[in-house]
Amino acid sequence: MEKIRKPFQGVLNIVRFNWHFYVIVIIICIGLFFLKNIFPPHLQYLFTLAIIFAFTITSITLIVSCYVYDLSGLYKLNWLARSKEKIEIVNINAGFDETTELLKIKFAESKLTVLDFYDPLKHTEISIKRARKAYPAFPNTITTTTFNLPLQTNSADKIFVIFAAHEIREVNERIDFFKELNRIIKTNGEIYVTEHLRDLPNFLAYNIGFIHFHSKKTWYNSFANSGLVIKCEQNLNPFITNFTLTKNGITS
Repeated sequence: MEKIRKPFQGVLNIVRFNWHFYVIVIIICIGLFFLKNIFPPHLQYLFTLAIIFAFTITSITLIVSCYVYDLSGLYKLNWLARSKEKIEIVNINAGFDETTELLKIKFAESKLTVLDFYDPLKHTEISIKRARKAYPAFPNTITTTTFNLPLQTNSADKIFVIFAAHEIREVNERIDFFKELNRIIKTNGEIYVTEHLRDLPNFLAYNIGFIHFHSKKTWYNSFANSGLVIKCEQNLNPFITNFTLTKNGITS
């Protein structure tokens, strides 16, 4: 698995896809550095503090991202056991797919279907557009919507939604999406939802950026309202949580 991902691929992709943000930070820091000279000496330290603050929070974000995506072993998928069973697997993304190749190795004998619910009218982040240009979709990926997945009822043994479901911002749309997962998963199947949470660790790591994530309560409500129950809740590292879901009443 390690050979599929290049060293520091995660943090480098963050810089690559969000380079405009880092350019803005650099410009602000340079502007503050020169601007402080027009103020009295007793006020100049405020500008210095602002520069240090901007540099520090940006560095913390990159350091944490390097740990999460490159050093923690997240993409080794060690929380999943290899399987030689011939089962039906569905991997769902929101425009950027980093996991299908990894799942192919874990489930080498299985049939793997890839769905992409990216909607350029809803998902307007420039970072996703850059990512899609840099990483073409996995062959035979099916473009879909969140409310009408093109798969038969009770057809999937395992469904993976890794760093994708948080892109569904509207509450009812998110519930409809999970209802669709409930529809297509088999009675004894499992759904894996892997996400950052809007919690203290992610706030300390990503400051205001943690608003883009959903709270644990929000996820709980979405699962419950779609008829799914949490079989297992696992912290893959201090910043990433994986929820293993089953149909309501199937918890063993």
